[in-house]
Amino acid sequence: MRESDQEGPLEIALVGDLTESETEICDKLLEVEPGGQCTLYFDSPGGSPYSGLAVMSLILMRGLRARGVVAGECSSAALWPLAACSPRLVTPLSVLLFHRPKWQSEENVGPAEASQWARHFTRLEDDMDAMLAKLLGLPLDTIRAWSVEGRYVSGPELAEAGAARLVDLEPLVFPNSGKRGKHS
Repeated sequence: MRESDQEGPLEIALVGDLTESETEICDKLLEVEPGGQCTLYFDSPGGSPYSGLAVMSLILMRGLRARGVVAGECSSAALWPLAACSPRLVTPLSVLLFHRPKWQSEENVGPAEASQWARHFTRLEDDMDAMLAKLLGLPLDTIRAWSVEGRYVSGPELAEAGAARLVDLEPLVFPNSGKRGKHS
């Protein structure tokens, strides 16, 4: 179903490891017309840095107006698609983990290739930090400090830094019904 065939923007859940769901997420994003709107809901520990970069690139290159909602966790590689969203919404209980990428190869590589990998990933980490800082509107030093430290950032902390808007979950009022949600 294309965005124009439904009521409101397409809603897409990014749940679990991005590496395992990258194809499904990209397919859903491709259903949104270029320049169109969608909402991404995050509860992901991340995955391959390349998966996060691919989803982020798809959002940016297609000019999607993606609203990002951190419903639970948004960590590691999942930070990239979130950074491409505007606005970004977090709750008082949202959590985001910033850390240096963990690069691995399933291949047996020789010393020369391993040396090339190390140079490539060092440069890529620096470029990724710079892009993340730019998209989130945060100082590069902040992103680097959080990443080197392996820092868990709460929703309120991210909002206080100016990279997201904090939304309160209380009281939950459902549109068009005026009814409040039940809490267990």
